[in-house]
Amino acid sequence: MSLITLLGLIDPHVHLRDPRQTHKEDFYTGTCAALAGGFTTILDMPNNKTPITTFRVLNEKIKIAKEKIVCDVGFYFGSLGDNLDEFEKVKNKVLGLKLYLNETTGNLLIDKMELEKIFLAWSQSMSLHSNILSTKPILIHAEEKMLNVVIDLVKKLGNKIHVCHISTVSDLTQIIKAKEEGLPITCGVTPHHLFLTENDVKTLGPFGKMKPGLKSKKDQDFLWKNLKYIDVIESDHAPHTVNEKRGEGTTYGVPGLETTLPLLLTAVSEKRIEIDDIMRLCHKNTAKIFGIKSDPQTKIEINLHTSYFILHTSLFTKCGWSPFEGWKVKGKIERVFIRGEKVFEDGKVLVKPGFGKILI
Repeated sequence: MSLITLLGLIDPHVHLRDPRQTHKEDFYTGTCAALAGGFTTILDMPNNKTPITTFRVLNEKIKIAKEKIVCDVGFYFGSLGDNLDEFEKVKNKVLGLKLYLNETTGNLLIDKMELEKIFLAWSQSMSLHSNILSTKPILIHAEEKMLNVVIDLVKKLGNKIHVCHISTVSDLTQIIKAKEEGLPITCGVTPHHLFLTENDVKTLGPFGKMKPGLKSKKDQDFLWKNLKYIDVIESDHAPHTVNEKRGEGTTYGVPGLETTLPLLLTAVSEKRIEIDDIMRLCHKNTAKIFGIKSDPQTKIEINLHTSYFILHTSLFTKCGWSPFEGWKVKGKIERVFIRGEKVFEDGKVLVKPGFGKILI
């Protein structure tokens, strides 16, 4: 049977750039891209131009989102260790805390000496929960030595941690060991690390630059071989304009909301994974980690047999490009429903801005 129905997908890692950088993406174009990619829920990162590190700034962002979104959206809070008194205020408005321990876009790089203080403060803000393992997670951008620091702190303090965009043999090996020791650690991988390698940067140029960077074929093969240890696939949708990517200096990040599912469905057609793997990685585990309730009336319909080419002219994202431009994929999203209402069909968004709900 070519047409199948799946529960709406959840992407726990996007950067919609709204507010203050809406020339790259905004809540409307970004959530349209989500629907086109089969994602009915997305979680937006806090490293905006004005970082989301206060109750006031978070509320301003939520207010803007309510007027624009066409799918459901949740948010994370950020910290440099200087806003710990804000944690108690925002804990019921966000789905987690995001910390950056390696350089990336934004101004949220943390001194590792602040890390234990932040871990403790986040735990204390969740003190009404009976079990620390059931609290909202701390999401970590931590590579190589910084991942060691995080794991040591988890052993000491017991915080629930999600490590974003694992990309190397060494980092995933550390995660596997931590999981086998029973530590409350989950991890995600991006489609660009699954489907591109450092060799692709030769042809993609600046359009192949992201954080973490593309790795070797050996690293990529290890991710695929150990997919059972990976909890979620996260697009790390990070749109920048073509001019920004081509400009002086290096702008890191690639869009991914509209290409993640087609790439995975193509892998299904090639018998590299199964549909059940997609649901585990793009819905079931994500819902469990971030406490998102599944709705049987929020679903997507896919034609598994339809083949097409990824073209920038068909993208909803405002940045208007993809590192997968020209790739032939197999498996097309026909329709998307949220809470029983048809919101996307035949390449068109059918609902008005403000239709989506804010997750709290």
